[in-house]
Amino acid sequence: MSSDDSQQGGWGECSLETCPIAWSVFQYQPNLVANALFIAIFGTSMLVHLYQGYRWKQWTFAGLVALGCASEMIGYGGRIIMHADPWSFDGFMLQIICITFAPVFMSAAIYITLYKSIMRLSPSSAQFKPALYYQLFIPLDFVCLVIQAIGGALSTQSNGSSATGVNLGLAGLSLQVAVLFTFIGLSMQYAFRYARDVRAGRVSGDGLDATFKVFATFISLAILVIFVRCVFRIYELSEGYSGKAFHDQGAFIGLESVMIILATIFLNIGHPGLIFEPGNKTSFAAPIETAKDEHYSSSDEIREGNSTAV
Repeated sequence: MSSDDSQQGGWGECSLETCPIAWSVFQYQPNLVANALFIAIFGTSMLVHLYQGYRWKQWTFAGLVALGCASEMIGYGGRIIMHADPWSFDGFMLQIICITFAPVFMSAAIYITLYKSIMRLSPSSAQFKPALYYQLFIPLDFVCLVIQAIGGALSTQSNGSSATGVNLGLAGLSLQVAVLFTFIGLSMQYAFRYARDVRAGRVSGDGLDATFKVFATFISLAILVIFVRCVFRIYELSEGYSGKAFHDQGAFIGLESVMIILATIFLNIGHPGLIFEPGNKTSFAAPIETAKDEHYSSSDEIREGNSTAV
């Protein structure tokens, strides 16, 4: 929306019959077929996740991803409302808030899987107490959610003109990118340390079977596409709601919608239940060196990792 047009079509003041689409906040009419398809895909993936959570008793993982899918469905419902009425306050609010923070739930689910993977493979290869991998990242994830939600609410109330709302949205997204980048870096660091310990004969490499490799591959792909999506959203908001990127429906579909759809499908394929189902008590963890005993007890955490469906 240009500076001249931004005040010409406030919430409820226009309709497709009375105002040009360029006066709307998006400057385009959200595609009805695409948004209906996205709702159907997220809904299907959510049902599969709930079934997988029930099948393998992975309640926390299933709940978090299902919340993410439900939020996406509500957000795309808002875009369908805006297809009929591009000046709908309710439609804009649903999209800006729900689609913006939905991936936070999915990344939180992924953080838990790193901890459980470490407990299964080798806690002694971790540089930190394994539980810190989710005790640190999940709270930071929800800080990102709160900041983005506040920014989205301010933007909605101001018809997208609130600089504070945009800045808060950018701050929340930037923090989310930083958190994801750090998580990816620490995951890679653990992988290198584990591979080093396997080569040196300090730990067993038997845990890296074909099933675990499938699980790890698709979990990694899921976090990467979420990262790409978050980087895009920073670019999209970099010029506020008046920038060219915010008005590009094709870029939104390709780098927001498709990325998160891929993430949910990747999490279906690489579901942690394949590895951590309650009936599978196998742990390939090696004893932790004495120097690390002062930080945490391996036996207690291994039992926790094997017996708790996180």
